[in-house]
Amino acid sequence: MPSLKNVDVYVEATSEEATPLDAIFRFLGAEKINYKITERSLTTGIKKVVHDVPCTFCGEVCDFLSVELDGEKTVRVVNACPIGHAKFMNYYKHRVLTPMIRTVKNGNFIEVDLEYAIDRAAEILANAKYPLIYGLSNTCVEATELAVELAEITRGVVDNTTTLCHGPTVLAVQEVGTVRITLGMAMNLADTIVFWGCNPMNAHINHIRRVVLPGGKFVKGRKERKIIVIDVRRSDTAKLADIFIQIEPGKDYELFTALRMALRDYEIESPKVAGVPREEVYKLVEVMKTAKFGVIFFGMGLTQGGAKYKNLEEVIRLVQELNEWTKWTLLPMRGHYNVTGSNHAMLWLTGYPYGVEFSRGFPKMIPGVTTTIDLLINSDVDAALIIASDPVAHFPQKAVENLMKIPKIVIDPFWSLTASVADILIPSAVTGIECEGTVYRLDDVPLKVKRLVDPPKGVLCDTEILSRLINRVKKLKRLT
Repeated sequence: MPSLKNVDVYVEATSEEATPLDAIFRFLGAEKINYKITERSLTTGIKKVVHDVPCTFCGEVCDFLSVELDGEKTVRVVNACPIGHAKFMNYYKHRVLTPMIRTVKNGNFIEVDLEYAIDRAAEILANAKYPLIYGLSNTCVEATELAVELAEITRGVVDNTTTLCHGPTVLAVQEVGTVRITLGMAMNLADTIVFWGCNPMNAHINHIRRVVLPGGKFVKGRKERKIIVIDVRRSDTAKLADIFIQIEPGKDYELFTALRMALRDYEIESPKVAGVPREEVYKLVEVMKTAKFGVIFFGMGLTQGGAKYKNLEEVIRLVQELNEWTKWTLLPMRGHYNVTGSNHAMLWLTGYPYGVEFSRGFPKMIPGVTTTIDLLINSDVDAALIIASDPVAHFPQKAVENLMKIPKIVIDPFWSLTASVADILIPSAVTGIECEGTVYRLDDVPLKVKRLVDPPKGVLCDTEILSRLINRVKKLKRLT
């Protein structure tokens, strides 16, 4: 696989116009779409300040926000990063507020009653031979539990966005175990922090001020912490590092192997490993061995390398072997706010974390076979239920082309490319703002997200929509 991660890129203004949505839709084979962007109308009223609000954007799930409300309008958000702040301030924009069904005659959306939309969706799922249920990382754990039940009664597949990001991490943990930590423990104990293949300054913006900068019980702030960044380029996070090691793209596995060799006093024969001088490898191992408590935060720079889950096996083994000398742990920097919770819910219900299929009546997971992109590329599924996700904007072209050929039911609070090409579009409330529920932070800590305002009239939470959908499907399949 070619890698362009170390190529210098120059961005400059252009006189060309942005690609219009109509052109994108035509490219997708959906020529006639009446794209309708709406906003939720907000009413002002009782003023209040809600404290300790968890942010439902990234896997950090910062639970120390204060949100000032004037009725349904967000007036101020304190302690949020710029992205989290924007979500709470603008949650009313680009909303889907009415159930819609695409007509066969001209391909346009028509507004319908919610019960009618659910009935039509239930008919599609009940009649499908092998339906796909995908998404679930931007909603609560309770919704994932219902999605698993729906997949079981339809003999279909249920999958989440782990199939795109940290799937290799999950597979590696199943192979060799793991050594985990919570963010609170990292703040209180870690005097050495490694960021490998991740850039929290841009992706998890509050992570630095939450874990690296504050003082803990045994480490009194940034001055007593050594920060190491290992990446293929000098990222914004690397600018904060005490030690920055730039490696060649796709060579993480070689560097892990060299570190494990040096840890066991084996000689490294090559003068360079993954573009890193041999002497730097020995120095890095010495820093790791002499740390009082270390933690490795790693991202998709490892999961998307050529070695895939073998990269993660090596970093886990490295941490396990470092624990023969001192205390070391590791944590994946998960993306969506509840992708970890979706993994947990599927695990405790089926024994598998993602890509679970029920074609034979019992759960089974085969990576590369029962995972979403493979199912779509191979045209294995004949219907799709997309919940709080936008695969059309992120999947490979071949997968999107085949997705366009099958009936698509989308449950989402916001307009997206996927919502725009849906056959049935059901609006839902925003979890963490209009609905409460349980989510799991990237360190596996469950948190209760709050309901700050009521959802728009006629708009239900994901759990209520899925519950009604399950009841309809059971009746159609005569399971009740």
